[in-house]
Amino acid sequence: MTAETVGPQDSDGAAGEWWTPGDTVLWRYRGNASEQLHICRPVTVVHDGPDLLAVWLAPGTTCVRPVLADGSEIAREPLDTRFRKPRAPRRSTWFGTGVLKLARAGDPWSVWLFWDRDWRLRNWYVNLEEPRARWAGGVDSEDHVLDIAVYPDRSWEWKDEDEFVAAQEAGLIGTRKAATIRAAGRAALREIEGWGWPFRDHWEDWRPDPAWGVPALPADWDRDPADLMGGEEGGTPPASNSYD
Repeated sequence: MTAETVGPQDSDGAAGEWWTPGDTVLWRYRGNASEQLHICRPVTVVHDGPDLLAVWLAPGTTCVRPVLADGSEIAREPLDTRFRKPRAPRRSTWFGTGVLKLARAGDPWSVWLFWDRDWRLRNWYVNLEEPRARWAGGVDSEDHVLDIAVYPDRSWEWKDEDEFVAAQEAGLIGTRKAATIRAAGRAALREIEGWGWPFRDHWEDWRPDPAWGVPALPADWDRDPADLMGGEEGGTPPASNSYD
């Protein structure tokens, strides 16, 4: 499957409602219990339509990610204080083999594909998150900390359960919201155990269009999406796909 063969499918919307393959959009996350944007990744549209948003995060892309306010790395902070200290956004470069992100409209998760350098699939990553709000320049969400890794042999495991508990203890995720996130995880597991979407759809055979460049991070990456289009669109990454 190549980028050229993945185009918008039939839409009930007006012309121009959907992005086209090759467009650059922003995939952004707010902090937990915050309206501040602290993650922004410029991505290239692979497919966009009422059923699915698929985007490519290219290696070498300048992104924004959170660090602690003193500039230190979040992952190096002890777990009991990791979610209690203030954070600040910092520009970084995504390196590795790149990531394909897939999101169905309304799902409280997106699915990311990670490959080794020889394009052998390493794993899918089910990123539990708030259903994405679509605006003219991209999609916005809130990461829900808890995730699921899925492997080519169809085995799976929860990821970041310790951080999920720590975020609750810090008051960033309330009891009711935590239960909703767990329920979303169980719904995702039903797709995994039934080998449903997107695992059955051979996205591991997809490859990016070699003509695509690396999208630029705009200076106003954190702009207010005043032109929200309405409705909904469409963890810690593995060591070989991460930031500098």
